[in-house]
Amino acid sequence: MPNPAEPMGLAHGRTWRNRIAMAPLTNCQSHADGTLSHDEIEWLTARAQGEFGLVMTAAAFVAPAGHVWEGQLGIASDDHLPELQRLAQNLRNAGACSAVQLHHGGRRAERRIIGRAAQCPWDDPAHDAVAMTGEEIQTTVADFVAAAVLAERAGFDGVEVHGAHGYLIGQFLDSTRNHRSDEYGGTLDNRFRILAQVLAGIRAATGEGFQLGLRLSPEGFGIPLQDGREYARRALETGLLDYLELSLWDVFMQPRKGGDGLLIDHFVDLPRGATRLGVAGKVLATEDAQWCLDKGADFVSVGRGSIVHHDFAARALANADFHARPLPVPVEVLMQERVGPAFVDYLLETFPDVVKA
Repeated sequence: MPNPAEPMGLAHGRTWRNRIAMAPLTNCQSHADGTLSHDEIEWLTARAQGEFGLVMTAAAFVAPAGHVWEGQLGIASDDHLPELQRLAQNLRNAGACSAVQLHHGGRRAERRIIGRAAQCPWDDPAHDAVAMTGEEIQTTVADFVAAAVLAERAGFDGVEVHGAHGYLIGQFLDSTRNHRSDEYGGTLDNRFRILAQVLAGIRAATGEGFQLGLRLSPEGFGIPLQDGREYARRALETGLLDYLELSLWDVFMQPRKGGDGLLIDHFVDLPRGATRLGVAGKVLATEDAQWCLDKGADFVSVGRGSIVHHDFAARALANADFHARPLPVPVEVLMQERVGPAFVDYLLETFPDVVKA
């Protein structure tokens, strides 16, 4: 089995210098129009300087209709390009591979931000959302592809399609609510169709050295474990991906609604060819990362550990006994780790277990 310090080659593009990736983390530091702020660039650059193998942005909206929260990063127009170029160059200079996470909020977008009812696979008056037409679905596929092309122009090594956590792609995968009668709903084949089209479109529109990843929720958000495994199997089978990242919430957890063993066990046995498989969820120590690799993952993504240590990767690679700081941490610690004021405020409001008020 590999160890976290081993470099990791992928089917396309640059080799990651190690197997510890920074997870895509909502941080609410972008400007109102979606352009990167100085604080957000500093936050991400510090993680590259801290020796993460891959540094990824927070979820970036690919179209104005997919803009979910205030302070969200955008990758929807050339207006976003200059600061994205600056960030990509910073990450490369620091030795990290880089990616933009491509995102559309679907029914979780709010009228106060997007100025209209949210788009969704089905009519959902309770969320002020309306069912997308076939033409709107095709436009959205094109938006994801255009955003990937923009990321490549900006100098990023790749993109990750956000198919997890109940946002638009995940809403199409939802077997409990996506009962569309057209080619994008009802059967598992149809529910998977938009994701397959996004992945194929990005691969066709970008260069041979450009990396393509995908994040999925293996269960939850209307996706039973059996479907989650099948979506992962199909994504791996396409041969289009450089990596599949599974957001497990806790890499040590059991399936929530029944199933043998641990959740990770239901995915590490899938045939993956040249595609790499990563897992995320409460990896807070070197031994946690090694445990995941021993289980059969190719890499780990670190979220909270990267918040409280900009150099989590460097510390983990240098010390087999390294454990992240106990949570919650004082605000002063976060500021020292180059977490900006807007991100601190978001953590105080949303994750009180991470930061002390």
